[in-house]
Amino acid sequence: MIISAGTGNAVELIAGQQVRIGLPEGPQVADMFAFALPALDEVLSTAHTRSCALCLSPKPGEAFYSNDRRAMLTLIEDTSPGVHDLLLSACDQARYTLLGHSAPHANCNDNVLSALQVGGWSMPNGANFPNPVNLFEHVVISPDGSVEICAPVAKKGDSVTLRAEMDLVLVISACPMDIMPTNGDDLKPKPISLEVL
Repeated sequence: MIISAGTGNAVELIAGQQVRIGLPEGPQVADMFAFALPALDEVLSTAHTRSCALCLSPKPGEAFYSNDRRAMLTLIEDTSPGVHDLLLSACDQARYTLLGHSAPHANCNDNVLSALQVGGWSMPNGANFPNPVNLFEHVVISPDGSVEICAPVAKKGDSVTLRAEMDLVLVISACPMDIMPTNGDDLKPKPISLEVL
């Protein structure tokens, strides 16, 4: 399937299934979320992934972990340069307001909630919104600790392939950011391909 620029979609995966997430038109960030079935209360956690994997981003053969420190998804293949982000939160309306865009703006948080709803799922009441794995996002950390969001180094045709390690709902948002170079120096959001193998 193709996830249109600035929108999101959700798919159900059973343990052992693989999924390929790609860039059909060029540099673009794919905000990736995962929720364990059936309750969706165990979620993909960037903080737990960093501490379990002892790295800022897993490499092929390594896993992304849940808030219960269980492997949720294993990175099988990465044809991109391997630059992904596990530090930044998903964009939301407040993010765009802080950037001077107070009018309603498409955002990854709303995309996730909408994609879950379309699929007949919902986040548990009172659940905190999880931080995403920002596939293909290029974040540079300077020696002084400052962070800069740069244009992705991934290019058209690049992809990652992941294997589900448990039954889960995978949600991908083709990030709608068009104010910063998150999705390229052209500031133009692009589609994401999502293929269950």
